[in-house]
Amino acid sequence: MPRSTIATLDDLDYPDSDGLPVAESEFQFNPLIYAVGALRNHFQDREDVYVVGDLLLYYEADNPSAAVAPDVFVVFGVPNHVRRTYLLWREGKAPDWVLEVTSRSTRQVDQGHKRELYARLGVSEYWQYDPTGDYLAPPLQGLVLSGGRYSAAIALDWADGVWSAYSPVLDLNLRLDEGVLRFHDPRRDEYLLTHLEENRARQMEAQARSTEAAARRAEVRARREAEARLQESEQARQAAEDRVAELEARLRALQQAPPGQPD
Repeated sequence: MPRSTIATLDDLDYPDSDGLPVAESEFQFNPLIYAVGALRNHFQDREDVYVVGDLLLYYEADNPSAAVAPDVFVVFGVPNHVRRTYLLWREGKAPDWVLEVTSRSTRQVDQGHKRELYARLGVSEYWQYDPTGDYLAPPLQGLVLSGGRYSAAIALDWADGVWSAYSPVLDLNLRLDEGVLRFHDPRRDEYLLTHLEENRARQMEAQARSTEAAARRAEVRARREAEARLQESEQARQAAEDRVAELEARLRALQQAPPGQPD
């Protein structure tokens, strides 16, 4: 049977939606969108890195109920293309990295069933982030798979008001800057941006350059106008001095002329 036919049957057998909302609120939605956008942008030149959010992952063939939809997951070593669902037995590889954005309704599942499931599937790193700081302490937690269990927690450092932890799988830092999740590239020492954020940054940079150029032009114009006014003032002063000198010369001539000689 052709591969396309098999894929179509898989899509029909395994729905691409579980009917649940993507996120409980904006607190969960915003970091989810940022994480997917920033990581996709970061790995955009890698054809073997797949980044996605809220996609149904089926992990048992012939069992459509065996599914989970991680908030964000990254897989190394699989083709980077659009998928309706992620069928583990077809892809041949579980996600390497998973992030769950914790909320009131998900915290127990995130720390219980999903933690056990991701360990069983072989997810190398499992991260949880609590954007409101109400359910996890600390609000960012990373776990490393060891011996089939998440027994080792990734160290979280505090410096200059920022929580930071390093992800060996992503080779990136995860930081909470004023409580907001950001990915940081330690090689370039800069935060990861989404395409939208990059476009905004370029627009702001272009606007700043335009404003700076306009300010320089205005400064040059003002300097030239001041120089012109100064030159006009100097010319007026010189004309006045010349006129005074002329009058003084005429006065001296009158004073030196013999009596009765006409002017």
